[in-house]
Amino acid sequence: MGFTWGAATAAYQIEGAAAEDGRGPSIWDTFCRTPGKVLNGENGDVAIDHYHRFREDVALMVDLGLTAYRFSISWPRVQPSGAGPVNQAGLDFYRRLVDALQEAGIEPWPTLYHWDLPQPLEDAGGWPERDVAYRFADYASQVHAALDVRRWTTINEPWCAAFLGYASGEHAPGRLEPAASLRAAHHLMLGHGLATEAMCARRPDDHYGAAVNLYAVSPADPANPADVDAARRIDGLQNRLFLDPLLRGSYPADVLADLEGLGFDSCIKDGDLAAINQPLDHVGINYYTRHTVSGVPGEATQAVSSPFSSHSPWVGSDFVRFVPAGRPVTGMGWEIDEMGLYEVLTRVHRDYAPVPLYITENGAGYDETLTDPSPADGPAANGSTVHDTGRISYLDLHLRACHKAISDGVPLRGYFTWSLLDNFEWAWGYSKRFGLVHVDYATQRRTPKDSARWYSNVIRHGGLGDRGGLAEGAR
Repeated sequence: MGFTWGAATAAYQIEGAAAEDGRGPSIWDTFCRTPGKVLNGENGDVAIDHYHRFREDVALMVDLGLTAYRFSISWPRVQPSGAGPVNQAGLDFYRRLVDALQEAGIEPWPTLYHWDLPQPLEDAGGWPERDVAYRFADYASQVHAALDVRRWTTINEPWCAAFLGYASGEHAPGRLEPAASLRAAHHLMLGHGLATEAMCARRPDDHYGAAVNLYAVSPADPANPADVDAARRIDGLQNRLFLDPLLRGSYPADVLADLEGLGFDSCIKDGDLAAINQPLDHVGINYYTRHTVSGVPGEATQAVSSPFSSHSPWVGSDFVRFVPAGRPVTGMGWEIDEMGLYEVLTRVHRDYAPVPLYITENGAGYDETLTDPSPADGPAANGSTVHDTGRISYLDLHLRACHKAISDGVPLRGYFTWSLLDNFEWAWGYSKRFGLVHVDYATQRRTPKDSARWYSNVIRHGGLGDRGGLAEGAR
């Protein structure tokens, strides 16, 4: 089996067409219209107009040489109220996209939930309410029946959806309810399990998985028991709270103890963990940086996810401080630590039952502008570009970490960089750019960056040349 080379996007960040063809409002539409929640008051109403320009974007994927494209399906586009029959016009958009991808020889990798909950379901209580897990399974089943796709991801980054959405308020729906965020975390996992079960009953030969955002977590001082315990706590909330039910059918006992008195155990019903622990064909890992933490009192610091919220997403461990370790940072202020990715990959392979792994997101955001070609660009330069050497370095380092993991026996089967295109970066609006392709938001003009050409060359050669190719190691 060959190595999968892809890039990823998410519906609300790229599609636009927010009120077209029967699409209903999502929690992100509402959140963006709440003053002070998104930088510059920006929103995804138009985003990068992928809804109307998807064929142009598929052509870009072909030029890059992608073998797969990971995108998300907008729940409110397909099922505006979050229940009942599908909106055929919305579903037809994804049929057209899937057809275009398959005609181009690119494998579609849809994600069923990337944070855009239909607003009517949030009005009824949102993910903290158990019923939403069943609504999600019904929606997933209807989409699965309609699309001729073989690779499915149920949920993306449930940690963010639960804790940034319901505890710190940094993401939609912007609630500050720690106990509710724990219920949301469980119901997101339950929704994954119920959806997987329903889809597998229809087409058992399809491939099913979930995408979790994992971090390497280190104590600021490995000799200090308070820092060591802080690392255990954050690792528990960030990583094990999701990996354990997915791959072991249980929640970690120490995390349950950390959360005692917050009502988490009361929302776990008989049979829930068995439902969550469905056999998986792959686990998607989203990785960006490492957390270095301390349990020693000091100047309060947080892992920054939003320019606006000062509330902690770390329920039951909000005293933990996140401290810089002195590494170079991206434009998001996230430290660059490729060996953290190696640690995450080898840890999942070592500590859990063997399952194929994919990097479903990995990339770097910067503040970037187009530049005109210069004599140094050589005769091949034929227009403006972005000389994003920082992104190229970041991707190179992390792909080398992937190759090292494969060489050490990790069943890593593919890599999706985040992101294919510059887009709406959640609470940061359009101020941060993660794309391989630059987008002029005023004109919607797409311009491949230097990193796009670099990544295309990596794909063409099956890896990183002198240090070994990932494709060979994955077989």
